[in-house]
Amino acid sequence: FEQASKFLKEGKKVALCTIVEKIGSGPAEKGTKILVTDDGETVGTIGGGNFERGVREGALKAIKEGKSKSLRFALYGGARKDEVDTGMWCGGTTTVFIDVIEPKSKLVIVGSGHIALPTYRMADLLGFKITVVDDERGTLTKDRFPNAKRIYHVDFRKALKETSVDEHTYVAIVHGEPKHDLAALRHFVREKPAYLGLLGSKRKIIKLMEILKREGILKPAIKRIHAPIGVDIGAETPEEIAVSIAAELVKEKRTPKIFLS
Repeated sequence: FEQASKFLKEGKKVALCTIVEKIGSGPAEKGTKILVTDDGETVGTIGGGNFERGVREGALKAIKEGKSKSLRFALYGGARKDEVDTGMWCGGTTTVFIDVIEPKSKLVIVGSGHIALPTYRMADLLGFKITVVDDERGTLTKDRFPNAKRIYHVDFRKALKETSVDEHTYVAIVHGEPKHDLAALRHFVREKPAYLGLLGSKRKIIKLMEILKREGILKPAIKRIHAPIGVDIGAETPEEIAVSIAAELVKEKRTPKIFLS
């Protein structure tokens, strides 16, 4: 469990695999556990051999699907339709519950104004670990963003550089000032976050994308930018826009990703 906590803090998805039923002979007893991470690392043993390899493969598939499940493994030299054949001859069957546990997704909100605030509130309800970054001290306050990490610097570019981003991080640029939006795009488009969204009119978005192209940002990187940000629900008020952003975040979170260089 300590290792599971460590992996989750590192942003990894894990599967805790537990033997919940054993009928007849098998390599391990009821309650035996093994931990499998999304990159295939294992902690502990659940019996070894083909059985453990089968559990690991089932765990990796469950992690990829994002769904917990139970699997019954045949250990008697054959397998019925609802069982996984291990090729082992112990003489029994073993059922393993694979519990998929996901880390708390990280969200960076660029800006702290009238769109950022309801976006923060929605994301907080959805369980995101939130960072808000801006150069406006008057709106970037603990009262407005009580559960978020707040990164303030009078030099906006320095504030961006102090922001930690990885492939598990979602970024919502909702500042509104073109020069701030451009600075944020320049910074985060190179970081390859799980999601990068930009608030703005079509005219502003086109101009910003043209600038990025002139500066040598490759087309695949630009295409990863979600602009305008949010699901199209005809949103008009800040709260409605926040709902559309939250909906897109959930959609992206639940869609398997393939990261390209």
